[in-house]
Amino acid sequence: MANKYQFFTIPNSNRQKFTYLDMASNTFLVEKDALLAQGYEVEDDSIYADSAHEAVEKYKSNYIHALEEYNASTNLYYSLILIYKWLKGLFVKSR
Repeated sequence: MANKYQFFTIPNSNRQKFTYLDMASNTFLVEKDALLAQGYEVEDDSIYADSAHEAVEKYKSNYIHALEEYNASTNLYYSLILIYKWLKGLFVKSR
């Protein structure tokens, strides 16, 4: 089951100085208040992920993964390109 993570950044750091909290933690609100008091700001929406590592990777991708998933689910042409790339990768690996 995926956990929900909230990310916080230092303003004007171009998303390089950040931290995150597991929103299911019993101390989430206390820790959030502490980060806000230190100058961090809430960045974007929360991220659902199976692990903290996965959440950080999604955060660093700046939601490119969400755009790709959306495109794949709504655009037949984009889906066909992804299938082609996947099949091509399988063919190259089997050589």
